[in-house]
Amino acid sequence: MLRISISRGLVATCAGLLIAGCDQAAAPPPGQDPAALAPLASHHAGALTATRLVTGLDEGSGSAIGPDGALYVPEPQAGRISRVDPKSGAVTTFASGLPKSLFEDPGNGGVLDVAFVGRTAYALVDGVASDLGGNDVVGIYRIDGPTSFTVVADLGEYALRNPPPPPISYFVPTGWPYAMEPYKGGFLVTDGHFNRVLKVSLDGDITNVIQFGNIVPTGLAVSGNTVYMAEAGPIPHLPENGKVITFGMKSPSATVVASGARLLVDVEFGHGRSLYALAQGFFTPGHGEGTPAEPNTGSLVKVNPNGTFTVITEGLNQPTSLEFIGNDAYVVTLGGEIWKIDNALR
Repeated sequence: MLRISISRGLVATCAGLLIAGCDQAAAPPPGQDPAALAPLASHHAGALTATRLVTGLDEGSGSAIGPDGALYVPEPQAGRISRVDPKSGAVTTFASGLPKSLFEDPGNGGVLDVAFVGRTAYALVDGVASDLGGNDVVGIYRIDGPTSFTVVADLGEYALRNPPPPPISYFVPTGWPYAMEPYKGGFLVTDGHFNRVLKVSLDGDITNVIQFGNIVPTGLAVSGNTVYMAEAGPIPHLPENGKVITFGMKSPSATVVASGARLLVDVEFGHGRSLYALAQGFFTPGHGEGTPAEPNTGSLVKVNPNGTFTVITEGLNQPTSLEFIGNDAYVVTLGGEIWKIDNALR
């Protein structure tokens, strides 16, 4: 459900997320030579193989499973949301006419995520307001029809009136809402620039649930009143800063569930309480803010009870979002592809 280009970088940041206070390392940490991380020739680990289900989307972003069991994926460059048949890979347009990304480079705003409340779809749109040269609303849009929609929550206006506290620095006043997850008839939304999680009602009421330091919040998963969240970590996105954390709706702080995966961009539940995360991969120190992870270094990982991760599938090419249907995983990529991993929940 989330996506990270880690290329959201014209407006630039640390994980391409318009992050505040991102400190770059001058050189790769010991033992982390980029040359040693050559792209993998195939997308598999052990008996699991990822096969390409869809190609040709106009950039890949977040995702959701709709009430009909299909996969719904935003295409930021086109300003639309597509419906994907998870068996055949057939793609049809579900909604179009939403604000497009203002920039040609992938990952720089537009419609970034989609979620359902009942049978109604909602889109998360950012990077389109006047502070970046646009004239649209940064917020949550209700999809009313194939080419019609209504803004139900103005997240950009909230950001203007409620900037993050010092010492968090920022330079996009409307923030950078990144991912949303349905929660009790509304949504939870991560803001990767302001480093916080918001609670948003369908009436447009917005409250700040929890404020972080410079950790780069990305994807979300919810179980009851407990929230699980992925952290990409600041540049240079070291493995120890790629974390899954948990917090309650009234918690003043969060608890680390697992750490050690590179540049985490999403988190999802499998069967029961099993938890999985999506890592975009190796970020080369010294590259500019907003640069994606190196090609073919991403991975699907499982959270272990001892706080570590087990790699399920590796060699993924700049993945942005993760969903499960049955035992199979579906991974959306920045380049506009969807990969299916059979029996990922084994």
